[in-house]
Order: sequence, then C-alpha cells, then structure tokens
Amino acid sequence: MSIIAPVRQGPLGAVNPVAKLGAALIVTVVLLLSIDIVSAAVALGLELVLLCFSRIPFRVLALRTAPVWIAAPLAGITTLLYGRTSGVVYVQWMFVEISDGSIQLAVATTLRILAIGLPAVLLFITIDPTDLADGLAQVLHLPARFVLGGLAGLRLVGLFVDDWRALSLARRARGISESGALRRMLGQAFALFVLSIRRGTKLATAMEARGFGASTVRTWARQSVFRGRDWVALSVAAAVAITAAGAAIAAGTWHVLGA
Repeated sequence: MSIIAPVRQGPLGAVNPVAKLGAALIVTVVLLLSIDIVSAAVALGLELVLLCFSRIPFRVLALRTAPVWIAAPLAGITTLLYGRTSGVVYVQWMFVEISDGSIQLAVATTLRILAIGLPAVLLFITIDPTDLADGLAQVLHLPARFVLGGLAGLRLVGLFVDDWRALSLARRARGISESGALRRMLGQAFALFVLSIRRGTKLATAMEARGFGASTVRTWARQSVFRGRDWVALSVAAAVAITAAGAAIAAGTWHVLGA
C-alpha cells in the first residue's frame, strides 16, 4: 500500500469526508481554547482508545503520524527552555529558564499538539480527494471552481514523492549530488519548487481550456450524502471535546486563552 493513497478500510473509510473535517474541527477548536494538561491528556487518551478501533495498518499509521510525534516533543522542549517563568526556578542560564510554570506549559503544549495533530492526520489519511470534492460541492455547496481547483491541487500532492526521487536520480547521474547534504537538499528543493510551479501553470491552462472555470451550474458524477454514520462521527468528536473540557473544568485547570 502506498503511503500517499487514502486508507479505505475500517470504520473511518465509510464516513463522509465533510464529517471527518467537522470532527477534526470540533476537537481542534475546543483544545485551542485553553492550554492545560488535563484537557489535552483526556482528549489524547480518548483518541488513542478510538484509534484501536480504526483498523488502520500500523505501518501506514506510523509513517503518516511520524511528523506529529517528532514535532510535539520539539515544541515541548522549546517551551520548557523559553516558556513563561513562574514558581520555583530550577535552571537559569542566559535566556534559558526552567521553572514550574515552564514545565507545566511544556507538558501541556506537547499533549495538546498530539491531541490535535493525531486525529487530524488519522481522519485525513482516510479521505480520497475526489470524495472530498464531492462532499464540499454537494454537502457544503461550495463554489465548483474552488472545489475543482482544490481537487486538482490535492491530486498533484502524490506526485511530489516521485518527483523528488526522479530529481535525486537525475542529479546523481550528472554527478552533482556526491557531497554537501544540506546544499544538495536545498538545491533539489528549489528544483522541485520550480517544477511544481510549471506543472501548476500547465494544469490551470488545461482546466480553463476545458471549461472548468465556467460559471454555469455543474453536475457531479457521484452523489455525496450525509448519512447516520456521519452524524455519529460528529457526535463522537463532540463527546471527546466535551469530556476533555469538562474534566479540565472539574479539575480547575481550564483557563480560556485571553480571559
């Protein structure tokens, strides 16, 4: 199975993409209201329990969620070293101050990134771009031109891996990739950027020539409807968010940002 292709098996594969977007949005909005350990920990725990029933292959799961598992500790370490100082100060060196406040904020930040990032990744890896476009156009009634442009862009994302591999082989064949890993990566990234712009320009011209930018009412080959299981998915997400917020309020750690 390709790490780019959507995962269709399991209960998440049958849920409407619009419901998946809504579920991820519900959890994200609630967790962004407050930075505290309790709400993030409760939400993450419930999400890990739900993950056991997703039936997503472990290899695909590990590859897709790897950036989240890497980014969360890095953000926590940065917050630990440079976060808000309060309580007892344990380490103080130049701009680095580790205190009770920075420790609590670092843990809360790490848990919150995991609690927001993991469900978002798990829901998006089960979304097919065409199904998403059908849902945005037929369920949310977004403009067809916007939907089709987004669909075309999502379809090109899967080509990045192949383009990167082709650029690596081409540069190696020309003898310009033997030394300087950082310099090689920057040069190859710039080449991929230029290639993406050229491909996007050609795609936009082709779609305009075929009438995709017309203002007429467009029909859709496949029907996208909101079923009972989609409402169940939204209800589960709302239950996770409400439980996490309720636990934080009961523990006295819920503090709305800016209040």
